[in-house]
Amino acid sequence: MIYLDHNATTPIDDHVLEAMLPFLKSFYGNPSSLYRHGRIVRSAVDAAREQVAALVDAPPSQVIFTSSGTESNNLALATLPFQGKLSISAIEHPSITEPALRLKSLGSILSIINVDANGLITPESIDDNIKRKPDLVSIMLANNETGIIQDLAPYVKKLRANNITVHTDAVQALGKIPVSFNRLGVQLMSLSSHKIYGPKGCGALIFEKGTEIKPILLGGGQEQGLRAGTENAAAIVGFGKAAELAKTELAKRFEQLLALRKLLEDGLTTIPGLTIFARQADRLPNTVQFGIPEIDGEMLLMKLDQKGFAVSSGSACASDGNLPSQVLIAMGVEERLAKSAIRISLGVSNTQAEIYKFINQLKALVCQA
Repeated sequence: MIYLDHNATTPIDDHVLEAMLPFLKSFYGNPSSLYRHGRIVRSAVDAAREQVAALVDAPPSQVIFTSSGTESNNLALATLPFQGKLSISAIEHPSITEPALRLKSLGSILSIINVDANGLITPESIDDNIKRKPDLVSIMLANNETGIIQDLAPYVKKLRANNITVHTDAVQALGKIPVSFNRLGVQLMSLSSHKIYGPKGCGALIFEKGTEIKPILLGGGQEQGLRAGTENAAAIVGFGKAAELAKTELAKRFEQLLALRKLLEDGLTTIPGLTIFARQADRLPNTVQFGIPEIDGEMLLMKLDQKGFAVSSGSACASDGNLPSQVLIAMGVEERLAKSAIRISLGVSNTQAEIYKFINQLKALVCQA
């Protein structure tokens, strides 16, 4: 199988697995225990916290470990005052849009920040949003479907000047582009381990001191009393090691993935009628989403699967595959073209030979359609 769906999840790095193994078998103590066995695990969790913090340029004391990026997003939105005002961008991940809709059903006021044809927030949309006086704004740093990267820092500065709390979902940006919590200026940032060659079942919420966080899990004093439950020490250690590797190899990975993306796009543009969404915009180096008129994206995905290629039609967390991508619809893409969407997300193990094989197979399947 040729795996081209790294935005959904990544294979665990061998060095990450090696770091985790002792905490799956030998050092199994509860990190909240005071005896030596527990203290060893606590030290490993604290070291991982420093590694994750270093990757995003934040103090370790501002890292809360969670079970996933989804939990981190839900925890961030839980900071909204009861029946407060919430604004989210039109291209957020379901782990933002669905809890936002639940908050709306409970009495909160929800507004959507629109994007342009490239999926980018505009200054005008930010200004319009400020007039609504939201308590909390959530805008993802990089989109999981198109790879679009938002120029967030100037918008965050303007929002914060109006006493608005800002959260960003940085799950897809992490490990692919430089991410600095301090330079972005947000109060809340969500991360995930399994997008950067770490284990599943571990994420983090980075928070600015003074931000009022309301725990959604109660029953223990773990993570500064903000996330109850015995820490998944092995996964946290793995996340830390993956973060350390991502920081060390960031520039190398970026150049490698960008070169593969260019090769892929050069091949895609030889297919008549194919559209690469937001091609001219600033995107993640590993992500390409395209559509072909009159081609059903899910059918094409299944045919590619039969030929040994793992690709995606959009977000792996979307609830209804029969609907067109809401990200593309928000960008003004016509519904039929949106339904044809295929997402390719490259990883460090992919090769030029695999890209050539994919292009050749895609051309053959399109000609058969």
